Amino acid sequence: MARVALREALPRLVRRPVAWTAARLGVLDLVRIGVLLAGLACVATGLLPAADARASLDRIAPILLFLFSVIVLAELTKEAGVFDVIAGAMARAGRGRYPALFLLCIAFAGFTTAFLNLDTTAVLLTPVMLALAARAGIAALPLAMTTVWLANTASLLLPVSNLTNLLAADRVALETPAFAARMWAPQLAVLVLTTALLWVFFWRRGARGDDRYVPPPPAPVGDRVLFGSTAAACLMFIGAIVAGVHTGFQLGVAAAVAALVAVAAFAVRNRSALRLALIPWQLLVFVTGLFLVVPTLERFGLDDAMAALVGGDDGPAGALRAAFSGAGLSNVLNNLPAYVAGEAAVPAANHDQLLSLLIGTNVGPVITPWGSLATLLWFEWCRRWDVRVPMRRFLIAGTTLAVTGTGAAVAVLLAT
Repeated sequence: MARVALREALPRLVRRPVAWTAARLGVLDLVRIGVLLAGLACVATGLLPAADARASLDRIAPILLFLFSVIVLAELTKEAGVFDVIAGAMARAGRGRYPALFLLCIAFAGFTTAFLNLDTTAVLLTPVMLALAARAGIAALPLAMTTVWLANTASLLLPVSNLTNLLAADRVALETPAFAARMWAPQLAVLVLTTALLWVFFWRRGARGDDRYVPPPPAPVGDRVLFGSTAAACLMFIGAIVAGVHTGFQLGVAAAVAALVAVAAFAVRNRSALRLALIPWQLLVFVTGLFLVVPTLERFGLDDAMAALVGGDDGPAGALRAAFSGAGLSNVLNNLPAYVAGEAAVPAANHDQLLSLLIGTNVGPVITPWGSLATLLWFEWCRRWDVRVPMRRFLIAGTTLAVTGTGAAVAVLLAT
């Protein structure tokens, strides 16, 4: 009887971990794993030569270091209570009025993106916004959407705002003041549209659900050493960006040093917080797979297809074609490879067309979860904070912003 019972129970015991693992993996996790498997299949079948695969992985090694480091840094900063303190201060500044809080969040996210960069907004500001929702007892989605939209749409003003801006500024030979003079009007147009659509889709009374909120009391600080150490690590990271650390390698190193400071503090004060769950495996898997799939597509006609979509006209029609081609490809693949493919297709003398492509790849990647690295980082934070993002609403609102924002910015660019 015991043997029979064991034979009957064994299949259930074997199936249980599999079922538990499948239950823990969401749709986006399965997509990320699928992208990695597709990339590995490209290498295994020879569609992507091993040498090209190694070169591509060498290029993204600094990005992977950056992703790993900033997520660990931000998680430990959250654990130390830094985000709760900042969130509470913002909530009290709004004095219980949603319109005031809305404008504060817009200003905070827009300033962070423009003058630091969009990844800083995604990494450090998103958990502040989510902590604000928890501290003030208000819906998390409006605050989260403010962060992810402005991380993308507020990244047009300065070369430092986005890696694609650095590439474009170098191509059209514009220093920071000249770049800002050329892009401030398109940036303003996009910010106005982003603000209006955020209110309509997420912040108005019918969407948020309350008339007022109750400002929370100041958050207590449990361990002042951990609080000070992690806050100092974040300031080190931000200071490195302000000081001119812009390349992937430099950002990765700066983030790694800051993360090591936070890890060292927790190793001394609270070792139990240093757990495997800190590792952002979903992001690492997806980015690795993406940079195996995209070079394969480039070998089999992606560059030619982008050239056909963009064309060679530097007038209004060519500018719009470049912008919407860049926005579309960003949401299919990712905005960085989309910009690189589009830049290769734009004639060297077509500066307006190139800047229009830049607008499309900065403003447009708000439709799919993988449209930009900032959006990927944002989704990772939503997953870690158990914030549900309704995909249908996300897609409809994002499409509205991508189409209207890209069109408006290109129109203003050409008009000025």
